[in-house]
Amino acid sequence: MLESIGVGYGRTGTLSLKTALERLGFGPCYHAVEFMRHPEHQARWEAAFRSNPQWAEVFAGYRSTVDFPGTAFWRELVDAYPEAKVILTVRDPQEWYASMRETFLAAAGPGGQPPIPGAGDGSFGKVEDWSRMMADLQDEHTAIADFKRHIEDVRSYVSSHRLLVYEVRQGWQPLCDFLEVRVPDEPFPRLNDSEAFKDLMAQHSPQQSTDPPA
Repeated sequence: MLESIGVGYGRTGTLSLKTALERLGFGPCYHAVEFMRHPEHQARWEAAFRSNPQWAEVFAGYRSTVDFPGTAFWRELVDAYPEAKVILTVRDPQEWYASMRETFLAAAGPGGQPPIPGAGDGSFGKVEDWSRMMADLQDEHTAIADFKRHIEDVRSYVSSHRLLVYEVRQGWQPLCDFLEVRVPDEPFPRLNDSEAFKDLMAQHSPQQSTDPPA
């Protein structure tokens, strides 16, 4: 059962948050990397995009979620798990868009399809499904406006006692205070989301999948 729900967009330190949550005992944590590494999960998310989510099956074995695909269903998850605490990761909007441009947009398909298995051939969701996660990233003004609107939507929808608005650069203290756990005696995990994203895309690129084993 989910105990913590991350509702921030990707490229807001979600990989660092995933690692931190797992270190604090809220793992495993579902993140886009889990989806990419487990193609057998695709059918579960297809059902969710078709308005037939089975959340207990989707998150079987997981105690938390951050980033895509869960962020696309943040309202549903907040309602489905009323006892779970909600973490909204944020960052400077211009910095966020620059990171999206270097990663997500750079890896998008020729028709602008997200770099997610099944997105290019239409087998996993329609264009409007993906827009539930994020606005048109091709236009910086539109994307940043949506990024800001998402933050306000979450603030207005989630009860303040359940919500932490959080920048990962704040480190352990506000996160641990919110989750009511002790601060670990180790540095906060500051992972490079952009480099991790590029590595993951390389692993799942057509070139990678067709090359014979070394």
